Amino acid sequence: MRRLQLPWIIAVVIFTLVAGFLILTEGVQGQMLAAPSKGEVAQKPDNSACLSCHQREGITWSLPNGEVLPLTIDPKAYDHSVHARLSCQVCHTNITGFPHPENTAQDRRDYTLQYQNTCNQCHPNQVKELADSVHARLFQEGNREAPICADCHNPHTQVAIEKTPDGLPAPSEHARIAQTCATCHAAIYEEYLSSVHGSGIIENRNPDVPACTDCHGIHRITNPKTASFRLSSPQLCAKCHTDEAIMSKYGLSTQVLNTYVADFHGTTVVLFQKTDPDQETNKPVCYDCHGVHDIRRVDDPEKGVAVKENLLKTCQRCHPDASTNFPDSWLGHYIPSPDRHPLVYYVNLFYKIFIPTVLGGMAVFVISDVYYRLWGRKRRSSGKEAVISSPPLEGQSAVDEARSTEPTSEEAQSTYRESLPEKPLNPPEESAAGQAEVGEDESVSSGRTSDEE
Repeated sequence: MRRLQLPWIIAVVIFTLVAGFLILTEGVQGQMLAAPSKGEVAQKPDNSACLSCHQREGITWSLPNGEVLPLTIDPKAYDHSVHARLSCQVCHTNITGFPHPENTAQDRRDYTLQYQNTCNQCHPNQVKELADSVHARLFQEGNREAPICADCHNPHTQVAIEKTPDGLPAPSEHARIAQTCATCHAAIYEEYLSSVHGSGIIENRNPDVPACTDCHGIHRITNPKTASFRLSSPQLCAKCHTDEAIMSKYGLSTQVLNTYVADFHGTTVVLFQKTDPDQETNKPVCYDCHGVHDIRRVDDPEKGVAVKENLLKTCQRCHPDASTNFPDSWLGHYIPSPDRHPLVYYVNLFYKIFIPTVLGGMAVFVISDVYYRLWGRKRRSSGKEAVISSPPLEGQSAVDEARSTEPTSEEAQSTYRESLPEKPLNPPEESAAGQAEVGEDESVSSGRTSDEE
C-alpha cells in the first residue's frame, strides 16, 4: 500500500511545482504587458482582420468613371506611421464588417473627399488654421482639386514629423516638405531645385536654407498674389537674412533690411504697408530683383545681381532708360566702410564732422547774440531808472521839470497842457526887434560907462 502511495505523492508534488511556476511566469508577463516600455503611449490595436484582405498585393476597386482605386495597405509602412496606434475604424467609421457597405464615390477624388472632415476629431487646431488658407478658399470656390489633409499627409504612411522647440518643422523635414508640395506645384519645384535654396536642401540637406513652408506657412497658407503678401515680403526674407548666426557662415550682410528700408524703394514699401496694406505699389521688393523660386547666388554669372551686366538688366525692368553706369549708384546691402565703398565712407565721415561743427558754431553765435541783446536791454533799463530818480539840475525851470515827467497817453497829455501857464508866443519879427533893442540898450549903457570914466 505504501509503495502505491509513493508514486502518487511524487506526481502531486511535481504537478504542484509546475503549476506554481506557470502561474508565477504568467504574472510576470502580465506585469510586463501592463507597464509598456518608455516612449510607448498605448498598445497597438489589432487590425489583423482588415489587413487579412488589404495587405494583399493588387487589390483594386473600379470606379464608375473608369478610374481604378488601389486598396492595398502595406502593413510595415502603416506600423511605422504616426497612426499605427489607431484602429482602422477610427477613420473608416462606416465599415464594421464584411461585406462593406456600398460606396457611392464616382471617381478617386470623390472617395478622398468623403474623408475630408475625418481629421477634425484629432487635429482641431490644424483644421482651424487650414480654414484661413488659400487652399481652403479655393475649395470653397468649387475647386475639387484644392488640397485637403490626405493630399499632403497620407494617412497610411505618414510618419511623425520632427519639430523644433517652438513647434515648427525641423530642418531635417525641409526636403520632404518640398517634395510634398511638388505633387501639385511641379513646375515651381523644378525652379526651386535650380535655386540656391532648393539645391541647398535637396542636394546638401542644408538646415539653414528655407523650405516652402518657411515662406508660405504650414497650414495657414496665404495667397502670394495679394498686395499684403507683397508688401510684407521684405520682413519675410529678413527672418533669415538678418540672422547673424546664419549669415556669418556665408559671408553675407545682415544689413539687408536696414539698407533696403533706408532707400527710396524700401521707404515707400514700408509706408504702403503701414498706411494702405491692401494697395498695390510699383516699388520693387526683394523677389523683384532676386527672383521668387529661382533665386541664384549674387555672384552667379547668369543671374547674380553682383554682376554688373545682370544688375543693369534688373534695373532696366523698371528704368528702361538706365545707362551702363546706372547700377554704380547702388551700394548693395552693405554699410560703407574703409574696405567696402571707401569713397562714400569717407565722404559720410567728413559730413558727420563738418555738419555738427557748423551747426554748433551757429548755435553758439545765436545764443550769445540773444544773451547780449537781453543783457544789454536790461542794462539800458536800469540806466533810465537811475536818470529818472536823480534830482533836477539848478536853474531848470518848473515847466521843463514838469515836461520831463510829461505823461504819454493822449488824454493825460491834453490835461497836462491845460494845467501849464500860458506863455505868449512872439512872432519872428518881434523877436528880432526885441533883440535889436536889447543890443542898443547894451551899447548905450556901455557908452555911459565910458563917459563917466
